[in-house]
Amino acid sequence: MEGMIQDTETIDEFLARHSADVEEAVRKAAAAEIMPRFRRLAAHQIDQKNGPHDLVTDADRGAELFLTDALGTLLPGSVVVGEEAVHANPATYEAIHGDAPVWIVDPVDGTRQFVHGDEGFCTLVALARHGIVLASWTYAPARDQLATAVRGAGAFLDGERLFAGPPTPGHDLTVATSHPDYTTDEQKHALLGLWTDGVAPRACGSAGLEYLAVARGESDATAFSWEAAWDHAAGLLLVEEAGGAHLTLTGEPFRITGGNTLPFTAARDAATARRVAELLSGTRP
Repeated sequence: MEGMIQDTETIDEFLARHSADVEEAVRKAAAAEIMPRFRRLAAHQIDQKNGPHDLVTDADRGAELFLTDALGTLLPGSVVVGEEAVHANPATYEAIHGDAPVWIVDPVDGTRQFVHGDEGFCTLVALARHGIVLASWTYAPARDQLATAVRGAGAFLDGERLFAGPPTPGHDLTVATSHPDYTTDEQKHALLGLWTDGVAPRACGSAGLEYLAVARGESDATAFSWEAAWDHAAGLLLVEEAGGAHLTLTGEPFRITGGNTLPFTAARDAATARRVAELLSGTRP
């Protein structure tokens, strides 16, 4: 393919032809850069970014470079917004607002888990344009699980269609919540609204795998307090295409371009999303 993608229809055509190539690139990045370092990291291969709970490793950096090259080659004219590149140069995040198709990449989502030898990490890739997520890939290499979604075409895990379905009647809602280190005092107060009868909040792990759990109907909702698109873009589309919904405190869907009222929720159905959002906003359903 030569030249820049001109419209969404052409992106749909690209996805029809090249989704498997994106999947292959994600798998190869994990095989080359992530899994050889899993449970083999030396101290000098781990750094802190913004504190002890915000880590980066040689695996993160290597996988992002691999994917930046591979995805840009697959779709000429596209740009890549990756977590590590944005940390090095925050101005690169602005590409999300541009006209070009944008790959949103989190090379190792759940770096803390990865560092501690826990299998609960994944690689997240989403393709978006004009703030709309069009496709996503969530790959958990230690578990060899791959979840994919294409807007309007459904969500799948290892080739099987995902349907989140409504929560089980009579059971407490399980809600994965932000780590306290990532919340302001106001957001902490909002999250306290979940400590009520009928709700069972718990600390989240990898955001990407929390979204997958919602899409699979294994968890009921998330309640997150940060906006970084690489953590949310892939998972939000996965939840949507599995029949779920996401809402901010203003009652609007979460926007990957920012400006959201936080915290926000993603849930396995619209009714659950409304209930969690109301609890976060201090009202009762």
